[in-house]
Amino acid sequence: MNNSYHENIKLKNIEKLRELQGNLPAFCTVFFRGIADKVGTRTLIGYAYDLQIFFNYIIQYTFPEKDYILKKIPLTILDEVTKFDIENYMEYLSLYSSEDGTIHTNDERGKARKLSALKGLYNYFYEAELIQTNPASIVHAPKFHEKEIIKLDPNEVAELLDIVEYGSEQESKHQEAYHKVTKKRDLAMLSLLLGTGIRVSECVGLDIKDVDFDNNAIRIIRKGGNEAKVYFGDEVEDVMREYIDKRKRIIPLNGHENALFLSIQNRRISVRAVENLVKKYASQVTTLKKITPHKLRSTYGTELYKESGDIYLVASVLGHKDVNTTKKHYANIDEDNKRRAAKIVKLRKE
Repeated sequence: MNNSYHENIKLKNIEKLRELQGNLPAFCTVFFRGIADKVGTRTLIGYAYDLQIFFNYIIQYTFPEKDYILKKIPLTILDEVTKFDIENYMEYLSLYSSEDGTIHTNDERGKARKLSALKGLYNYFYEAELIQTNPASIVHAPKFHEKEIIKLDPNEVAELLDIVEYGSEQESKHQEAYHKVTKKRDLAMLSLLLGTGIRVSECVGLDIKDVDFDNNAIRIIRKGGNEAKVYFGDEVEDVMREYIDKRKRIIPLNGHENALFLSIQNRRISVRAVENLVKKYASQVTTLKKITPHKLRSTYGTELYKESGDIYLVASVLGHKDVNTTKKHYANIDEDNKRRAAKIVKLRKE
């Protein structure tokens, strides 16, 4: 069966979810089935990991005297858990060790994600009238400390693309030879990420047929499986045309014939490989910023908002379902405008 990249990822996620469900209480399978049409498979996998941590916690710390076995925990346990038990669990998440001795920590975002999984579980069974209480609904999520947006400055973007296109003086002979083979692909890929703000998963999932030069657009599959058209400018068009001319002369491995971006082994390039090449090039531009593909997305979003001032446009182009998500990330850019505003009004005329 010749499935698309995104279909294959979904099938692998389903297999992983089934594996994780085998280590959870049986009623969790009912929960996952009940919300499967509302959330993606990656979210379900995240929920499965988070719920496993929760149930291991209550077995060990909340009800140690009951000698529960994880897979055989009854649904009725949800009614026995109190608001204070969940708050103690949230504190536990700050620092704990797993069975293999690995130490884990969670900041406020990690705790909020795990609480979200728990709230989803409780809401589902409470609304189905299969439990009598919903203590998770009255536990407040941790307050987030706003983080500064990490992005590349315009001069750093230009320097990054120059290094991708022309190489670095610090390259060894071997690195120089490797760079000659990959530079057209790398330049097209990084230009596309910086020039459209697409996610790295959307980038690696592109097929050749998804590129439309008549409209300077690409067809991508967003998180959740929705299809979208994203437009790119002339600079991106130039490097994409050069790369595709080369790509059409490459013979890919079986099963990878449609992939736009190929690895050196002529397979569809992986998310990890793109993360590594972004890290490699960005480290030559700045050592103070940890640049990832997502930070390239932040770079694009920031510049688009500065130029347009339209938060709804930014949300639409980046594929945010809720504009409030976009506001949380880019509203602090308005601080520059606020500072300028302070100098506009004069209290005394000179």
